[in-house]
Amino acid sequence: MALEEADVRDAWDRNAPTWIDRVRAGRDLYRDVFNNPNFLAFLPPLAGLRVLDLGCGEGTNTRLFAGTGATMTGIDLSPEMIAAAQAEEARCPLGITYHNGSFTDLSFLEAGSFDAVVSTMALMDSPDFAGAAREAFRVLKPGALFAFSVLHPCFVTPALKWQRDENGRECGLTVGQYFDQTSFVDRWRFGRDPDGERIPPFEVPRFPRQLETYIGGLLSAGFTITGLKEPRPTEAMAEAHPWLRRWREHAAIFLYVSAQKPG
Repeated sequence: MALEEADVRDAWDRNAPTWIDRVRAGRDLYRDVFNNPNFLAFLPPLAGLRVLDLGCGEGTNTRLFAGTGATMTGIDLSPEMIAAAQAEEARCPLGITYHNGSFTDLSFLEAGSFDAVVSTMALMDSPDFAGAAREAFRVLKPGALFAFSVLHPCFVTPALKWQRDENGRECGLTVGQYFDQTSFVDRWRFGRDPDGERIPPFEVPRFPRQLETYIGGLLSAGFTITGLKEPRPTEAMAEAHPWLRRWREHAAIFLYVSAQKPG
C-alpha cells in the first residue's frame, strides 16, 4: 500500500527523540561536514530577507539560516519536531516562527509574503512534491528564490549498492530501479555515530522520483530554473573524512536546485 503524508508525520514523531539527540550531538556528519557548507555556498545572501524553511524538523538548519541574518519561518509535519524547535527558540531566541503543518498546504500564509523559500533534505520525503512547489510559488514575492537540497534521484535509487575491490574499498556504484516510484520505508542510522548499534534505526518514508519529476514540478508551478548543482567533496574533505571519498570519486549523493518566481 502506498505511503501517505500521515505516515511521514507518524514516522518522524517516532524518530524525533533519537533524531534530536543525535543531530544536536553532532552525529549527522554528512550534513555538518559536507551538505550544509555547500548548500550555504549555493544560496545567495539571505541577510535581511524573510525566508520560509520547508520541512524544518527540529530547527537546526533554520537556526543556521537565521544566523546569516535572515528572518526565518519554519514549517514541519511532525508535532514532536516542531515542539523541540520551539523549545530551542524559547531557550535561545533568534526571532524564528515555527508552524506545525504540511508544506503542501500553506494556506495560513499570505500570497507573496516571502523573499525566499528554502528546504534542506526534506522534499524527497513527501508524497507530493508538485504540491509543495505550487505552494512555494504562491507564498513567494515576484522575482524571489526557491532553493532546495534532496538526495540525488539518479544515484540514490532503491537498488543502490556499492561495489568493492579485494581490499574492501568502494570502486564503483550500482544503481537500479530508477523508474520505480514505489514508496517504501528506509531504515538507517548515522554511519559515523560512535554509539552505533546501541541507537535504534530511523524509519523514514521515501518517495523515489526521477530527475524530471523535480524539474517538471517546478516548471508546472510556474518557476524558472536558475541553477543546478551536484556538490562534490573536495580533496581536502576526502582526506579529512575518508568516508566522503567514494562520493568524490564515483557519484553525487546530493542535488541542489534553485528556481525563481518570474516578475
